[in-house]
Amino acid sequence: MSAAPRQRHRGFTLLELLVVVSIMALSTAGVTLALRDNGQTLLEREAARLAVLLEAGRAQSRASGVPVRWQADLRGFHFEGLPPNTLPRQWLDPGTTVRGPTALLLGPEPLIRPQQVLLTHQAYPDRSLRVATDGLRPFAVEPLP
Repeated sequence: MSAAPRQRHRGFTLLELLVVVSIMALSTAGVTLALRDNGQTLLEREAARLAVLLEAGRAQSRASGVPVRWQADLRGFHFEGLPPNTLPRQWLDPGTTVRGPTALLLGPEPLIRPQQVLLTHQAYPDRSLRVATDGLRPFAVEPLP
């Protein structure tokens, strides 16, 4: 008399299910990051870059004792009072525009008056970011309320 063969259960193990769920979670996170709003990303990058450039212009103004003025124009922007080609003169994306005041005085005094510039993008006119200083602290990117 022989013993009956054991029947094997068909299905997935808990480990296999956990691996599949983990792969799905990673894929979802990757797609979410890849689909991030391009307009907001462009604007954030331009605003952060402008804050750094304004601080560089402000530092050069203080170091040289020469007044430096940042001015937005149709092709980008420029720094009056600095030697030519010292700092960049164009936006990273040509659709970036400035709303409101288009000129800032960056020094040479260590304390300047509170100033701000509003950046927007032609493709996303409903979104704006402010690059501002209170005159004592460095220029920083601030969201609009």
